[in-house]
Amino acid sequence: MAPILKDLKDSVGEDVTIIKVDIDKNPQAAQHYQVQGVPTLILFKNGKPLWRQSGVVPKAGLMKVINQFK
Repeated sequence: MAPILKDLKDSVGEDVTIIKVDIDKNPQAAQHYQVQGVPTLILFKNGKPLWRQSGVVPKAGLMKVINQFK
């Protein structure tokens, strides 16, 4: 996912913040957001989760989700 997220960030610029959380080092976050598989992607807006997906998602799919919740 790292190359996809980097490419996505290059495309969206400052409009979106992308944060990667290592669930081995942050098990509390994994438990809080009920992350059971890696990768798990969660889209937040104003601190609230709006969308989540486990597994690899291509850049085009992520762009579609981001644009859906703008």
